[in-house]
Parts: sequence; C-alpha cells; structure tokens
Amino acid sequence: MAEHVEDLTVNYEEDGVQLVKETDKEILSKGAWVTILFKYQDYDKKNEEYGAEKFTIRRYQKRNGQYQAKSKFNISSAAQARKLIDTLERWTQKN
Repeated sequence: MAEHVEDLTVNYEEDGVQLVKETDKEILSKGAWVTILFKYQDYDKKNEEYGAEKFTIRRYQKRNGQYQAKSKFNISSAAQARKLIDTLERWTQKN
C-alpha cells in the first residue's frame, strides 16, 4: 500500500528477482479513487529476460490514508492495446 499516488507501482520482486518491471505509468485520475495506466514487462525465468511490453489499468481507493488496490484490467498484447485505442477513438470522435 502507498500513501501517495505517485508511489503506486506494479513492480514486483520475489527472492531478489524483479518479476514485474514497471517501465512507465500515466495517472488518469486522482482523488479518493485513482486510475493509473501502467506499462510493464514480466520476467521470463526460463530465458532469463523480460518479455514483451504489456499494459494494465489499475483502480485504487484511498482509505485511512493508504491507497488500496480495488480492480485491474490487463491488456496482454500490443495488438489488444491497439484494438482498444482504435475503438475508443471511434467512440469518442465528434460528429
């Protein structure tokens, strides 16, 4: 848990190995509820390298001074991200 929105991360380490490496993030909304889009890579233990970039949207709620994870949506590939972008662009175009 984090006290400040800027400290929220998807970085994850286990046994001294960083299994999830955050490479970028964009805070989409702030307040009692926070929405953040993260870009990250998973570590492939077998090949000992990080895989393709992935994306996740996370929602956090601030309670008792700490942000708590409430929901997430993982975008598992660049192709899925592109389809999401294209759809949102189409839906939000002004007539």
